[in-house]
Amino acid sequence: MHGIALKYFLEVAQAGSLSAASERLHVAVSAISRQIAKLEEEAGAPLFERAARGMVLSQAGKLLLAHARRTMLEAESVLQEIAAAKGMARNEIRVAAVEGVARIFVPSVMARFHQERPNIRFDLFVGSPAEVSRRVAEGGAELGMTFIAERVSGVSVRYSRRAPVHAVMASNHPLAGRRSVSLQDLSHYPLALTGPGTTTRQLFEMGCALESVQLDPVLTCNDSSPLHGFVFGSDAIMLSGYISVAWSLRRDELVAVPISNAELQSRTLQIQVMPGRVLPPKAEAFIELLSRELDQALAAGPAMRP
Repeated sequence: MHGIALKYFLEVAQAGSLSAASERLHVAVSAISRQIAKLEEEAGAPLFERAARGMVLSQAGKLLLAHARRTMLEAESVLQEIAAAKGMARNEIRVAAVEGVARIFVPSVMARFHQERPNIRFDLFVGSPAEVSRRVAEGGAELGMTFIAERVSGVSVRYSRRAPVHAVMASNHPLAGRRSVSLQDLSHYPLALTGPGTTTRQLFEMGCALESVQLDPVLTCNDSSPLHGFVFGSDAIMLSGYISVAWSLRRDELVAVPISNAELQSRTLQIQVMPGRVLPPKAEAFIELLSRELDQALAAGPAMRP
């Protein structure tokens, strides 16, 4: 299958119509249509279903889409390696991450990696768990780092470790000395939570429902930074993964206490890549460093004890 045909196919799949793909590529609709027809003849099956609102991928088209993405990305990697041999490479690693790890942890590992390889550049996208996984699956990032509450399709997992949600509070809080706290314990104090799109909020609501506990947050925010200010110097409690607050625990005199709820203990932190994609060596090296740093950071966190 020819590269130009796959390029046109990818654009039509993303744009949803021949006319939209034509505008993006600055190529005549007829030329794109011919290349799609050639691919369909070679595949022996229609790649799109023509609908009133555009073109929708058929089952065969969905299979080809995954192949086309990998092929184009691997071709791009080869061209970058050739450029690197001539001293002209961009040497960029594209990373997608959720806000909890993108604020401090990921950039700090990037800085360490850059010290060892000063020619490396990074592009960091910060989004929700669904956005991170989608960006990886579609080839917009070589790797993604996200918290997962349930299995995600369309990605391969290169690293996975349990990353439960903790109750974070001031070091002089009445609950700070506990080995663990229950959801019922939290009901006596003001609660600060991230928004509905986060795994922390989803698992919290599931845990409350299963335990028949009614807890209404005093503060809800789509960014975790304001939650730190709300908790600091008060009797308020925020919910967070240890890796997301490890940098501020000592500095802000906060503590993280495990929560004795199965749902909040079930979350994992993953590094995701596109299935079947051959990553460039620099991306593989960065994943290796991230994995080592995650192991060290998570091992230092408080664990549930009887």
